[in-house]
Amino acid sequence: MVLEIIYQGLNVILNPLINLDPNPQNPMFAIFVISTLVAFVTTMANKLLVNQDRLQALKKEMQEFQQEMNEARKAGDTQALEKIQRKQSDFMNKQKEMMTMSFKPMIVTFLPIILVFYWMSQDPSISQTLVTLPQIAYYVLLVPIWHSIYVPAATTPPLTIGWLGWYILCSFAMSQIFRKFLGLKGGM
Repeated sequence: MVLEIIYQGLNVILNPLINLDPNPQNPMFAIFVISTLVAFVTTMANKLLVNQDRLQALKKEMQEFQQEMNEARKAGDTQALEKIQRKQSDFMNKQKEMMTMSFKPMIVTFLPIILVFYWMSQDPSISQTLVTLPQIAYYVLLVPIWHSIYVPAATTPPLTIGWLGWYILCSFAMSQIFRKFLGLKGGM
């Protein structure tokens, strides 16, 4: 019942996108717009919910700790290793803090994204979308490997990806652009 109401609400909001698509029977552009909106929302959640300066400082400290540990191991310096072992609990607390930071935006965005994915998978015009990629992109993006994992080879024409592959490709690209534009530090 609740899912049906949400689904109908998403129909009202997102169906006009499909109708505006130059090719509503294969709405590549609508999927691109939806993935761009989702990428923007998740990037903004990261920007607003994660202290970027603190995250950068933690990452730097973690890298220094790892480098110090590797150097001590290579040198066989037992005293340095003991000193590093004493820092281990501090290291674990910093890892926990980093993980908590990265979970904040995920908690906020998880349910809306799942609902949009559900809607997209239920809409026949989207769920049957196939996008033909240029041959170089098809192989550089390792699509044949992904197809061998989750798509029977006989179900897709050569050099094509389905709606989910297209969504992921667009979402990843747009997320990177938004992250640069909004000044987010590091990858998450």
